[in-house]
Amino acid sequence: MSASHSKLYHVSVLSILYGLLLIPLLATLVYSLCDQWGATILPSGFTFKWYHQLWTDPRFLTSLYHSLVLSFGTLFISAVLIVPCVFVVFYYYPKLDTWMNVLTLLPFAIPPVVSSVGLLQLYSGGPLPLTGTPWILVGCYFAITLPFVYRAVNNNLQALNIPDLMDAAALLGASSISAFIKVVLPNIRKGLLASLFLSFSFLIGEFVFANILVGTSYETLQVYLYNMRQTSGHFTSALVMSYFTIILLLTLAATRLNR
Repeated sequence: MSASHSKLYHVSVLSILYGLLLIPLLATLVYSLCDQWGATILPSGFTFKWYHQLWTDPRFLTSLYHSLVLSFGTLFISAVLIVPCVFVVFYYYPKLDTWMNVLTLLPFAIPPVVSSVGLLQLYSGGPLPLTGTPWILVGCYFAITLPFVYRAVNNNLQALNIPDLMDAAALLGASSISAFIKVVLPNIRKGLLASLFLSFSFLIGEFVFANILVGTSYETLQVYLYNMRQTSGHFTSALVMSYFTIILLLTLAATRLNR
């Protein structure tokens, strides 16, 4: 196969793939802009009233705020706690890595519905009644982000010569903490940010824990979408497109900031 034919083949495959991925998105966008679209082939008209109704709804804005606060707060806690833990295990106690790998698999081993029932029984009363508060979601979301952040950072550390970097920093008079902050963190930045992006996509779309443990007491975006499912399909389509646009803008901003 010549170079031109090979290039045409790859471009065709990618075009077909992107087209298949964009069809549901474009259909949702068109439906969210329709005034009425029932038994006819084409809609009766186009309007922005569904978006206006959505973005003037205080309940939607509050749920969006709750989701962003929970997601960014959990990611910040995860980065502060997990990254130093991974470094300590990797550099000082490498024999614990096997146990940490088992620990990071536990969130995937237990279904969210099962763990939610257990958390309800554990935190509905007693000295820590956390059910119905955002704090219980922060704990659940932290467990969700643990595997992604731990594996990404650990893989980055394995690609670096950490002992030589730490020894060189020590010869220059840097403490272990200073060497970690000024030498190790810049080298694992891209892997860490990639894991945080992936975790954010999971957290912003998480529904089971939020619905069972908190519900409308601290309504998140996914719970709001579930509660509004009986309204107009045009309204829910506008909600889905707004949700997609927010995620896209945040991803682009984070990517630009990373560069």
